[in-house]
Amino acid sequence: MAGDRQPMRTVNFGVVGCGLMGREFASAVARWCHLADPPAWPRIVAVCGRGDQGLDWFRKRWPGLGQITREYRELMANPEVEAVYMALPHHLHAEVCCAALEAGKHLMAEKPLGMDLRAYEAIRACAVRHPDRLVRCASQWVFIPAVQRIGLAIERGAFGRIIEVNAGFLHSSDLDPEKPINWKRRVELNGEYGVMGDLGMHSCAVPFRAGWIPRNVRAVLCDIVTERPDVAGGRVPCRTWDNATLLCEAADGAGGQSFPMTLKFQRIAPGQKNTWYLEVLGTRASARYSTREPKRLEWMEYTGGEQIWGCIETGHETAYPTITGVNFEFGFSDAVLQMWAAFLSELAGVVPVRRFAGCATLEEAGLSHRLFTAALESHWRRSVAPVAGGD
Repeated sequence: MAGDRQPMRTVNFGVVGCGLMGREFASAVARWCHLADPPAWPRIVAVCGRGDQGLDWFRKRWPGLGQITREYRELMANPEVEAVYMALPHHLHAEVCCAALEAGKHLMAEKPLGMDLRAYEAIRACAVRHPDRLVRCASQWVFIPAVQRIGLAIERGAFGRIIEVNAGFLHSSDLDPEKPINWKRRVELNGEYGVMGDLGMHSCAVPFRAGWIPRNVRAVLCDIVTERPDVAGGRVPCRTWDNATLLCEAADGAGGQSFPMTLKFQRIAPGQKNTWYLEVLGTRASARYSTREPKRLEWMEYTGGEQIWGCIETGHETAYPTITGVNFEFGFSDAVLQMWAAFLSELAGVVPVRRFAGCATLEEAGLSHRLFTAALESHWRRSVAPVAGGD
């Protein structure tokens, strides 16, 4: 009976960081009615930012905001705020994430959840002291319907023994050497990881959730554009890694067998715009997917005889149901909405509907830090470096 249904829970959010992803979250909140039957409803009650442009964007589009501030500690002290979305440059992650947890807030943080391994460990220690707080790391690509299908295949063991895995994120926004420098190109703000901190977790999310753990890594890191224009018209050093290729010996957590796993992250990728891809090769089945062809999942099953790749046209087949029909197209903003649906569902006490329908965890973010730390060592020593905790 409709009258017996419990009222939907509302979760009050504070947004710390009014840049691109802060606005993407606000857009997802505005589209929440697109979800068919969510267990909770988000409401933005406070925003914090340093720049006028971001704050003005929220003022114009969210006229009922109860708090607009330039000081994040004021937002943390707001008793109305139950959960915080932290979307700030990497050097601020540890300070602001720990402040949110100490203030009793649930936390969704942008990757990499700390500028480096030391910063991550500070966040983790704070989370351990507050086990009743939900902490997740933002990464939306796993929620693409084709990737959800790959996840289901992993769950049922459809690939057989894993032969090889290749995953990556190819971006071209820094291809222009005259693009002015921003915080992601400054090592003191982005950290030594460079592109790995910016794009790495997106490519690691599916392999880590599958239990494919890197034991060691041989990394080649490239600083391609070594200086860029600044806002004053001069030129300044650009000391972060633009591109990274990581060849890992990975272990399948289910069977313990080793296989090669190549992870590629590029901010200077000629011919690309914003391409995420995944390839899984196994003894019984193989799969390939790229956002360059967002509806197409390539699939091959091998039972002897000819090896024939087939194409599955995916639609709007989502982990969290929406009002959109399954035959329609799925896009980036839909993936962001699905990620937030996963976070709100967990906040409401609902277990993810399947293994790959949950947000990236604190532990998975920690594994990415150990991998990227080993990758830095590998690059400088020009040798294979062990990944801590990989054995």
